[in-house]
Parts: sequence; structure tokens; C-alpha cells
Amino acid sequence: MLGWMILPFRRTFDFRGRSRRLEFWMFSLLVWLVYALLIFAFIGSGFSLDQAIGAGDQGWLVLVPAVFSGAGWLIGVWWLITLLPSIAVTVRRLHDRDHSGWWLLVAWITGPIPLINMLTWLGLLIVLLLPGSPDANRHGPDPKDPTGADIFS
Repeated sequence: MLGWMILPFRRTFDFRGRSRRLEFWMFSLLVWLVYALLIFAFIGSGFSLDQAIGAGDQGWLVLVPAVFSGAGWLIGVWWLITLLPSIAVTVRRLHDRDHSGWWLLVAWITGPIPLINMLTWLGLLIVLLLPGSPDANRHGPDPKDPTGADIFS
């Protein structure tokens, strides 16, 4: 299980080929578990939402020392560490469905458009949840059966 979680780190610069759902979702689980741990550390570092709300319009000033504390920096570092592997595994996952990896860029470009953004990301999520194409496609062999099913045909 841990092997699937760290595989995208080993394939950070590999934007070709295909990735199984298991690889994508295990990596996503790892990323979000570490985020959860860092957020708990962030909360434990003295950040108080009550102070931010009680300060009214100046509430954002309470966030500044908390964000630049140790846990705040760690969240930023973790984001930087996982950014490129996340992009690469998502592109390979799109390839597994025989879609272009450029669809991820389309999802990012629609970011400022509220309703279109939501629909685009929902569509992307659905594509990422669906199983990959069963045979070889234009992006490579099936990662579940790399030898191919056409051996005896």
C-alpha cells in the first residue's frame, strides 16, 4: 500500500504513460493525510479562530504570525513538494482514460469563472474516478496488464 503512495514521487517528471486509479488515489490519500497532520500542528501552534473573529476587520492580522510559524511553513513546503508529482500523476491518470493531459490545464484556466469552474472540476473528478481503458491506447499499454491481452490472438 505504501508503495502505491510513494510511486508518484519516483515518477515526478514522467508525464507520459498511464497510471492506475490505485496509484492516483493512494497518492491523494497520502497528500491529504499529511495536510491533516500539518493542520493539527498549525492549530496547536497557537492559532485561534476565536481571536481572528473577535478582532473584526483586523482579524487577518492574527493569521500572520500563525502562518509564518513552523507549521505554517511546513504546509507551504509540503505543497511545493507535492505540486509536480500531483500534476504528473493526474496527467497520467487522464492518459489512462485516453484523454489528453491538457484537460488539467483547462480546469485551472476556468478557476476564476465560478459556475464553469465547479462544472469543470466535477467533470474532472468523474473522469478520475472511472476505470481506465482496458486495452492499450495512444498513451501506452494498460497498467493493469502491461503484457497485453492480444498475445494469443
